[in-house]
Amino acid sequence: MSLNAVAHLNFTGQARAALEFYRSVFGGQATVVTYGDFGVPAELPDAGKVVFGQVTADNGFSVMAYDVPGTDGPAPAAPTTRRENGTTITKEKFFLSVRGATIDEVSPVWKGLAEGATVIEEFGPAQWAPAFGMLVDRFGVTWIVDVAAEHQG
Repeated sequence: MSLNAVAHLNFTGQARAALEFYRSVFGGQATVVTYGDFGVPAELPDAGKVVFGQVTADNGFSVMAYDVPGTDGPAPAAPTTRRENGTTITKEKFFLSVRGATIDEVSPVWKGLAEGATVIEEFGPAQWAPAFGMLVDRFGVTWIVDVAAEHQG
C-alpha cells in the first residue's frame, strides 16, 4: 500500500484561474467541476464556481482546489513578513514546496510561479541547497522552490 498527500487549496472565486495557472506552470491536465455540474441551478451565484478541481502532471506534481461556497472576492493579500537576523520570516500556516534534483529542472517552475508574484527570497544559491527561492503567487499561495541537497549533518 502507498499513500500520497496532495495539497487542497481553498479559494473565494479564483479556483479555476489558479488551476489553469498551475497547469501552465507545471504542465499536465486540469480537471474542473462546478457546483452547477453537480446540480446547483445556473441562476445561483455559486453555480459557476469550482466544487472540485485538480491539476495532475506527469512530473509528479498534483494539487487540488475549490471555491468555498458563499464567498466571493479578491485573492488573499500577501502574507505578513518580517526580517529577523537577515532572514525574511513569513507568518503562514503552510507553504507548498516544489523540490527537484537540478537547477535546470526547477528554474522553469520558479519563473512560471514568479509571474505576478511577490518574491520573498529570490531564487538562487543558498547555504543549504544549490538553489532556493520563496514567493507568494498571484493567488496568495506561498511557494518554496528548491533543489534537493544531501543533508550534511
